[in-house]
Amino acid sequence: MSANVEQNQRPDYDPELQAIADYVLEYRVTGREALETARYCLMDTLGCGLLALRFPECTKHLGPLVEGTVVPHGARVPGTQLRLDPVKAAWDIGAIIRWLDYNDTWLAAEWGHPSDNLGGILAMADHLSQKRVAEGEAPLTVRDVLEAMVMAHEIQGVLALENSFNRVGLDHVALVKVASTAVVAKLMGADREQLLAALSHAFVDGQSLRTYRHAPNAGSRKSWAAGDATSRGVRLADIAMRGEMGIPGVLSAPQWGFYDVLFTKTNKDQQLKPEEDRRFHVSQSYGSYVMENVLFKISFPAEFHAQTACEAAVTLHPQVKDRLDDIDRVVITTHESAIRIISKEGRLANPADRDHCLQYMTAVPLIFGSLVAEHYEDAFHAAHPVIDQLRDKMEVVEDARYSREYLEADKRSIANAIQVFFKDGSKTEQVAVEYPVGHRRRRAEGMPLLERKFKSNLATRFASRRCNEILALCADQARLESTPVHRFVDLFVI
Repeated sequence: MSANVEQNQRPDYDPELQAIADYVLEYRVTGREALETARYCLMDTLGCGLLALRFPECTKHLGPLVEGTVVPHGARVPGTQLRLDPVKAAWDIGAIIRWLDYNDTWLAAEWGHPSDNLGGILAMADHLSQKRVAEGEAPLTVRDVLEAMVMAHEIQGVLALENSFNRVGLDHVALVKVASTAVVAKLMGADREQLLAALSHAFVDGQSLRTYRHAPNAGSRKSWAAGDATSRGVRLADIAMRGEMGIPGVLSAPQWGFYDVLFTKTNKDQQLKPEEDRRFHVSQSYGSYVMENVLFKISFPAEFHAQTACEAAVTLHPQVKDRLDDIDRVVITTHESAIRIISKEGRLANPADRDHCLQYMTAVPLIFGSLVAEHYEDAFHAAHPVIDQLRDKMEVVEDARYSREYLEADKRSIANAIQVFFKDGSKTEQVAVEYPVGHRRRRAEGMPLLERKFKSNLATRFASRRCNEILALCADQARLESTPVHRFVDLFVI
């Protein structure tokens, strides 16, 4: 046999893709906890999007690529008058959802925000529901949206449990693209071959780098990256539904596959690890685990690794607000992931830089007793030089237990502790918060606060009568699930 030829024997689809496809096509979401949590997630995610519409840097991105475009049965962007094709609508919905870094979070070997997938899910479901009614068929219901959300959360979250994309320089929105592709293809009626083809294109597509999330290049792309990813998922699902062939060995193909090209983990000596360590590790089957355990951002529009630091800082605010000039140092005790992602010194160039800075997100509530989205804006930062003065006095140290319990399946803590030391030798107590209010361990405390957050966000866009109508529907699980998707979206149109 010549060494100058390749064996052209087409493989079966990689088993990792088959597992996702079979889950999406065969799993039935029946657990009430999963569906009820998905209802809260739908409310919170849409509320975050409505709040983002107050910021021109966000809204400048919204709307059709060609002004005046008319789209029959176009998907609507909540809080606006826009009616767009599902691909651009997914982009816009995904962008407003993520803009303020205030929607849900999943933390494991990889991080991310599974509700980012609602951009593609809601855009396609709204379009299909309208189209079906126009053709005399039954519409999709909100139950279909909730089930798709559970599945998208599960795909993104389970793949994130033991597979660190960030350690090879890739952004977590790659998992948004994969999850959106899968569930949107199902909504469109994909069979197994079409779904596998769509998934293969999501992986062969090339993936975003994390450059825009880290100093010194952090910037506003991180606010629309997930919108871009969920939109791409819609486009790839559509391509597959038109009969485009898939790439069966997209993950495992030697030299050309995802694992060899993009997932080549290295050891300390920069030597490639064995091939089996470059494959995805998936140690549990797909179900509804991720939705049931997802983390809600309730108290602060802040990167999730800083949520407990912000809470501790608010607790300490009364003790330090009148002694800011007397502070000698502030010690932040945290976990390894927070250090790697959001611990920064030096000038912060823009709002996206500030909402990914542990020290900034601690300083503001220490000084002012709260942290809201406006606190990241340039004008606020420039008006309060005391923030950077306090940042310069901060020390960040790792607690090995915090780092360990962050990854333990029965804990998944996101712990931070704050202690302030004064020039006269006195000090505050160390205030430690190990589980944020949005954690599953604090659900009973958190859900009333989440409902209050949703109500407040609705009021930024709608009159009280509309707000009350939406709140009443969202409070009734059975009625919400049976509501046609397009009728639900009607309530969010200006």
